[in-house]
Amino acid sequence: MTIAKVSGTGLYAPGEPISNEAVKRLAGVDFDSEKLANKIGIKNRHIARLSNLKESTADFAEKAARAALADADVNPMDVGMFIVATDTPEFISPASGIVLQGRLQGSEQEARAFDIGSSCASFVTALDMAARAVVSDPTLRYALVVGVYNMPAYIKDGDGFGWSMFADGAGAVLLARDEHGAKGDGYIEGVSRSDGTQWNYIGVYTGGTKTPVTKEVIDSGEYGFQLLQNLPGDRNVKLWPPLVRRLLEKAGVAQSEVSHYFFTQINKSVIEKVMDILGEPMEKTTTVMDRYGYTGSACVPMALHTAITEGRVKHGDLIVLVASGAGLSVGGSLLRL
Repeated sequence: MTIAKVSGTGLYAPGEPISNEAVKRLAGVDFDSEKLANKIGIKNRHIARLSNLKESTADFAEKAARAALADADVNPMDVGMFIVATDTPEFISPASGIVLQGRLQGSEQEARAFDIGSSCASFVTALDMAARAVVSDPTLRYALVVGVYNMPAYIKDGDGFGWSMFADGAGAVLLARDEHGAKGDGYIEGVSRSDGTQWNYIGVYTGGTKTPVTKEVIDSGEYGFQLLQNLPGDRNVKLWPPLVRRLLEKAGVAQSEVSHYFFTQINKSVIEKVMDILGEPMEKTTTVMDRYGYTGSACVPMALHTAITEGRVKHGDLIVLVASGAGLSVGGSLLRL
C-alpha cells in the first residue's frame, strides 16, 4: 500500500544558547529564573534579535529544511510540496513557503508552496495535510514541512514574560511517498480540535486588515505580541489526554503500542502531569525547552529531531505528536518512523 514516511529531519536555532540570566541582562527585563527553570523547564534558548543576527523566519526555515534534505540525501529539486507551518511568517504576503521554495529550488518549478497558520499547532496540522497529499497524489514524491517560530521579533521592549518564554527556531520533516509500504507504517492518522471563540487570549493582533500598523498604533503601544487574557493553567492538562485517546481510537491502535510521545514544549510540569494521566513514564517523552526555550510551531519537530539523533526513538517506533495553539487549535498525529 502507499504510505507517507519520514525520510529526513532537520533542526536550526540561531546563534549561541542564551541563559535565563543572560536574557535578563541583554533584554533589560526581570523574571523568576528559578521558577522558569524548575517548573516551566526553560533554562536556555536561541534568539537572533538578542544575538545581533540579521536572521528571520525564512532563514530559520531554509537552514532546517536543508538539514532535513541532507539527512535524507534528497535533492531539493525532487520536492513537490513546501509547507511552512508558522504564525510568525516572513511576510504577510507572499507566503513563507513560497520564499522557501525559491531559496531551495532557485526557479519556477512544478511544486506547491504555501503556509499553514494554526498558531502553535501549525506543524502538526501541516504534517497531516502533507501526508494525505503524498498518499493521494502519485506525482508527489516528497513533501517538506517546516515548523518555524520567530516570536521574539514581535516582543516589545520591557516585556519580561515575552522575553523569558519565547525563542527562535525551526524543525523540518521530509515526507516521502512509498508505494510498497506496509499497513500501519508511515503517517497513520490525525485528529484536530478548534475553538475560535478563544481568539482573544494571546497573539499578534496588529499588522492584519483589522488593525494595520499605523503611527497611532505604534504610539499607543498596542502592537506586537500581546497577552490580552491569561490562559487557564490547566488547559493542556485537560486537552491532551483525551486527544491522545481519540487519536488512538480513530487509528484502531492500543496505547500500549505507542513508543514515544511529543508535546508542545511550553511547560515541562504540564507534560509531566499529562504523562501521569496517561499512565506513561517520562522516559517515553522528550523535552527540549531546557535548551531551546519555547519555539511554538517549531518545538514539536525540533523535539522529534532531537529524539531521533539522540537515539531515543528509532526506525519502527510508533509515535504520537500533540500540539496546542492559541485561538484555540489543537492537533494530534500518529505515525510509525
